[in-house]
Amino acid sequence: MTQVVELPLWLFVVILLFATVTALSHFLLPSVRWFFRRRLEKAVERLNTRLTRPIEPFKLARRHDMIQRLIYDPQVSQAIVDHARKEGVPENVAFEQARRYAREIVPSFSAFAYFSFGIRLARFLANALYEVRTGAHNAALIKSIPADATVIFVMNHRSNMDYMLVTYLAGEASALSYAVGEWARVWPLSRLIKSMGAYFIRRKSRGALYRKVLARYVQMATEGGVTQAIFPEGGLSLNGKLMPPKMGLLGYVTEADLENRDVVFVPVAINYDRVLEDRVLIAADRAGTRRFRARISVILVFILRKTWLRIRGKFLRFGEAAVVFGEPVLLRDYGPKPDVDVLAQDLMRRIADEMPLLFVPLMARIMLLAQGPLDQASLEDAMRRLIARTKVSDSIDHADFSASVAKAREHLVQRSFITRVGDGYVATVDERPALTYYANSVAHFFDG
Repeated sequence: MTQVVELPLWLFVVILLFATVTALSHFLLPSVRWFFRRRLEKAVERLNTRLTRPIEPFKLARRHDMIQRLIYDPQVSQAIVDHARKEGVPENVAFEQARRYAREIVPSFSAFAYFSFGIRLARFLANALYEVRTGAHNAALIKSIPADATVIFVMNHRSNMDYMLVTYLAGEASALSYAVGEWARVWPLSRLIKSMGAYFIRRKSRGALYRKVLARYVQMATEGGVTQAIFPEGGLSLNGKLMPPKMGLLGYVTEADLENRDVVFVPVAINYDRVLEDRVLIAADRAGTRRFRARISVILVFILRKTWLRIRGKFLRFGEAAVVFGEPVLLRDYGPKPDVDVLAQDLMRRIADEMPLLFVPLMARIMLLAQGPLDQASLEDAMRRLIARTKVSDSIDHADFSASVAKAREHLVQRSFITRVGDGYVATVDERPALTYYANSVAHFFDG
C-alpha cells in the first residue's frame, strides 16, 4: 500500500484534471449555480414590476425540468406506447426518440439575454432599417387585457424582420415565445434563439409522436400563461397577399386545459415599404416553390454594403415598417369547443382589416393601373382618391401628404420599379411583378 507507483506526466495531469472536475461538479458548481440563480430570480422580480404582463414561472423553469415534465406527460407516454407498437420497436427506443424531440423543441429562456441583448438588438435593427410606425392604440389594447389571461399575438408573416419588430414593440409588455422553423437551427444561431425563448418546429414533420410532443409543449405553455406569438400562415407570403391559415398551432391552443385561464388573441397586422427578402420571395413565387435561394454570401455582401454606406452617412432607410394591433378577442367567445377553421379565418380577417396603409404599396397599385405617365400632382390626386376608398383612411398622416407621396415615388425610382418619362413616371415593364407584390399587401381593401 505504501510502495511508489510511477506514472507518465501526461497521465497524472489527466487524472488530476478528472479529479478537479469531479470535485467542482459535486461541491462547488451546485453552490455557484444556486448563487447565480438566486440573483437571477431577484432580477426577474424587479423586471416584472416594470412589465405590463410579468414573466410567468413556466417560462423561467429550468430547461431540464421542462423536458422531464414533457416526456413523462401522460399523453406523451401514451403516444410513445402507440409509436412503439406501430413501428415495432421497443418502448425505450420510442421514449428516447420522444426525448430527442423534447430537447429539440423546449427552449432555454434567459431573461438576461432577452431583455438586455435581444430587445436592444431588435430595437437597433428596426430603427436602423426603417421608420417604425405603430398603431395609435397598441399600448392601450395590451393594458386592457386581464392580467391572468394567456396572450397570443397572431400575426401575418411578411419578412423575417417581423420577429424583430414585434419583439421590440412588445418589449414593455412581456417576453414573447415564438415558433421558428428549421432555418433557425444553425449553430450558433440556434443557441441564441433558444435563449430568447423561441422553440423549434419541424414544419414538414407528420409523425404522430412528434406532433404529440409539440402539441403538449404548446398546451403546457398556454396553460402556464406564457405570452406567445403565432404566424398562422406558416411561412412568408410569396406574393404579398395574406395566405390561407394553417391550423396546427392554433389547434393545439384550443385543445389546452383552460378551465382556470382565459386565452386572448391579439391580431397583429404588419406591413413594409420594403421587404428585405422581396426578390427571393418573388422568384420563389414565380418558380412555384418555397425553396428559397438565399445564399449566405449574398446576405453578407448586402450587410457589408449597407454598413459601409451607414459609416459614410449615405445610407437611406427602407421607408416605413408599420405594426398595428387589433381588438383583442377571447377564445371562449368562439364557444365551448371552438371550430379551429372558423377561429383561424376570423383572426385572418381581423388582421386584414388592420393592415397598415403605406404609401409605397398604395403607389405601386396606382402605377400598375396607370394608363400613362403620372406627374407629382397626378400621383397626389390618385393617392387621395385611392385612400378615400378605404375604411382605414384615417390611419394615413395627411399633415405632410405631398412629401410622403414624393418620398414613396423616390423609393420606387431608386429601386427601378418605376421610370421617369418626360415630366411623369410609368411602371418599369420588367418590374411589374415587384410592384404587384407590394400592391397585393393592400389589395384586399379595393378588390372585390
